[in-house]
Amino acid sequence: MTLGRFAPSPTGVLHLGNLRTALASWLSARRAGGRWIVRMEDVDGPRCRRDLGEDQLRDLAALGLESDATVLWQSDRSAAYREALAALHRASRLYPCRCTRKDLQLLASAPHTEDGLRPYPGRCRGRVWEGFEAVSAGSSRASGGGLGGHPEQSEQAVPPDGFVALRLCLPDGAVAWEDRLLGPQVDDPATLTGDPLLFRRDGCFAYHLAVVTDDGAQGVTEVVRGADLRSVTATQIRLQEALGLPRPSYAHLGMVAAPDGSRLGKRAGALGLAALVSRGIPSEEIIGWLGWSLGCLGRPEPCAAADLIQGFDWTQVPTEEVRVPAVWT
Repeated sequence: MTLGRFAPSPTGVLHLGNLRTALASWLSARRAGGRWIVRMEDVDGPRCRRDLGEDQLRDLAALGLESDATVLWQSDRSAAYREALAALHRASRLYPCRCTRKDLQLLASAPHTEDGLRPYPGRCRGRVWEGFEAVSAGSSRASGGGLGGHPEQSEQAVPPDGFVALRLCLPDGAVAWEDRLLGPQVDDPATLTGDPLLFRRDGCFAYHLAVVTDDGAQGVTEVVRGADLRSVTATQIRLQEALGLPRPSYAHLGMVAAPDGSRLGKRAGALGLAALVSRGIPSEEIIGWLGWSLGCLGRPEPCAAADLIQGFDWTQVPTEEVRVPAVWT
C-alpha cells in the first residue's frame, strides 16, 4: 500500500509552494487508495518552533489535508537517530570531521552546495573515531560522553566545542532512480553533496540522517517534494542502503514562484493560507488553483481537495515552474 508523507520544517508559514507539495502528496496517496502522514522536521532546534508547526497543521487541516496517523515530531526522535549512528559506526561507515565552514570555503570549487557550502570532498576521510557513546545535551569534555569518543585514544575525537561532527563515507559510483515526474535519473552524490554530514558540531542531528531514518521507521513508500531537493536524492539513497532501509519512490515538483519569478519563502508569510484568506481569497479558490496547477482541472475553479482525487495523474502534472496569480499578491 502507498504511504505518502509531507514533512515540513516548522520555521515559518507554509506558502503556496509548500501547500502545492502537500496537496500533490496527499492526492497521489489517495488516488492509489493509500495512506498519507505528516511529519514535523524540527530536528534543527535553534531554527524550529513548536507553535509554528501547530500553525502549519491547522493550515493543512483547513484545506482538508489531515494526517492518517499521529504527527511525528523529529525533536522526539533522538534515540532513533543515536541508534542509526551506532549502526553506521559498527559498519565502519562514519568518520569524524573537523572542518569548519571557513575550511570548506577554502577548498577547491565545485558546482553544487550543501548547506550553502561546496560538496564535501572527503578531506577528513581516514580520521579515526575510536569510540561511540550516547549523544548528550551537555559538553562531552565535561562528561567524557557525547559523540566525542575517547580523547586519550584519538587526538581527532573532541573538537573545542565538545562535539565531534560525523560524516558518512559514501561509496564510489553513480546512483540511478526513477522519478515519478521527471523520469529516469542518474546522479553521482560525490559531485552534489559529497560525504553528507549526519551529526553537527553544535550537537544537532543533521537533516539527511533524520529524514532517512524516519522514512524507514514510518514505512514511507512515496516521497513527493520540491525540485530544490532533487539533488540530495542520490545521497539519501546511499544512506538508505547503508542503514539497510527500503528505497521509497520519489517525485520532484517544479517550484512555485512569485509573479515576478522570485522565490517564495516561509518566513515572509505573505502567500500563506491565512494571509490569502484575509485578503478575501477563499480556501476553496486556493485549492482549485493548486489543483489546476497540478493538472487536475482544465481551469482554476473553487473546489475541495477531495474533488481533485479522481483527476490526479502524475503524467498530467507539469514539470516546469508555476507562478502565483498576480492578483493574489
